Amino acid sequence: MREDLIRKIIGVFLLVSVMVFCASQPFKEFIQIPNKITMFEGQGIHFQSSLPVNAVVKGNEPSVGIDTENGAVALNGKKSGESQVVLELAGIPIKQVNVDVIPEYKVYPGGQSIGVKLNTLGVLVVGHHQVDTVEGKQSPGEIAGIQVGDIITKINGETIEQMSDVAPFVQNAGKTGAPLDVVITRDKKTIETKLVPLKDKQDSTFRIGLYIRDSAAGIGTMTFYDPITMKYGALGHVISDMDTKKPIVVQDGQIVRSTVTSIEKGSNGVPGEKLARFSNDRSSIGDITRNSPFGIFGTLHQDIQNGIMDKALPIALSHEVKEGPAKILTVVNEDKVEEFDVEVISSIPQKFPATKGMVIKITDPVLLEKTGGIVQGMSGSPIIQNGKVIGAVTHVFVNDPTSGYGVHIEWMLNEAGIDIYKKENLKKVG
Repeated sequence: MREDLIRKIIGVFLLVSVMVFCASQPFKEFIQIPNKITMFEGQGIHFQSSLPVNAVVKGNEPSVGIDTENGAVALNGKKSGESQVVLELAGIPIKQVNVDVIPEYKVYPGGQSIGVKLNTLGVLVVGHHQVDTVEGKQSPGEIAGIQVGDIITKINGETIEQMSDVAPFVQNAGKTGAPLDVVITRDKKTIETKLVPLKDKQDSTFRIGLYIRDSAAGIGTMTFYDPITMKYGALGHVISDMDTKKPIVVQDGQIVRSTVTSIEKGSNGVPGEKLARFSNDRSSIGDITRNSPFGIFGTLHQDIQNGIMDKALPIALSHEVKEGPAKILTVVNEDKVEEFDVEVISSIPQKFPATKGMVIKITDPVLLEKTGGIVQGMSGSPIIQNGKVIGAVTHVFVNDPTSGYGVHIEWMLNEAGIDIYKKENLKKVG
């Protein structure tokens, strides 16, 4: 009986001790240490603990070095490879951290103003219109079930690449009375339908009752490029059609140099805008192969320079980005790239690709005077912190034009087809 009581008392004591430890600051410190860490060669990461913690690396040729002093554990990337680090307290293992060390990767920062020309895959339906026939006003396209945002890819089995491809089919169908066999793409699904053109009583021309477009144009900012592979990333966000508000499905496209002619200053509730024109020669400096939530991507035809930071800079992974001062590179006058002060208000260490990873605030008085903050056309401006490219400006807060979102650079590199984690594919520059 007495022994049972003693065991119960010991059990309660141990339970209370565990609960107290779990609620303690040292335990919370260990929980917050991630189970997996990716770091570059030569990079150091520190963890502070209020208890004397020891760390041990498994393996004979570890990729990471360890230094413990005054309760702090410092991990240093020695060489490429994977290692397991075991954290110990009083000789008892309490946590294992898998550390993946990868070679440092560098890119050339952008900041240049660029013109963007996109050609859609097929022709994009941007609206309906009513054909004024002898029997009243009707829209053949609407009757056929074709919706705004649909992409017409084939008519009567023939591939449609531009608007001029459509007219001959329409006039021929009008004369013969045979319906058009139309293939459309909608939300990544292929749909077939039949469309009967109707004659406009005003000019006796057969029409399909659809507004269509085969290209789009705009301006933005170059974020980075790799002079070895010549792959680049720009804008930091997807390009959507101005009418359908849907992402443009790209067949191909080009980027050209552009010149900023003036700035419409932003204010609360009214985003500002860079006004620019394509450079006079209009020659393509690169192609566009991808339009994604993280920006536009492709390959440059030539090396380009920003005239202010023409050297390769290392990139920072999302967990390296810290709250505090940073810089952006952008153009606000003609084609001159300038450096401006910003503040990283918050940053999320993202494990998987996601947009809006940072919140930044413009602090540079010169830029605030000129633009009022973040304006349209500034998207893609590279963000530099502690000598590293950490991401790009993407969106402005409508109610506070001095602030907006940024995307982490590692996700833009991923979208550009640059795998910084796959060691055999890595190439160093600079």
